[in-house]
Amino acid sequence: MYIHLGNNYIISSQNIIAILNLESPMSEDIQDIVEMARAEKRLVPISEKGKDKSLVLCDDKVYLSPISSTTLYKRAALYVREV
Repeated sequence: MYIHLGNNYIISSQNIIAILNLESPMSEDIQDIVEMARAEKRLVPISEKGKDKSLVLCDDKVYLSPISSTTLYKRAALYVREV
């Protein structure tokens, strides 16, 4: 199953490790994940600058999505119920 992350980005739900909420202020742990992904060139910013609502951690990339973590979780949970 695939999950739409926003702005025409669709990923396989099997690659998702975690969906994290990006609250303001962002926790140090999440900031570390973002900076490490940016340094390793694995960060994919989907939303416009400053409009990030969630972080989707995958096997190979880290996505910053404009869609809330609650909505993304519901989309992922829908797949689990269908299987």
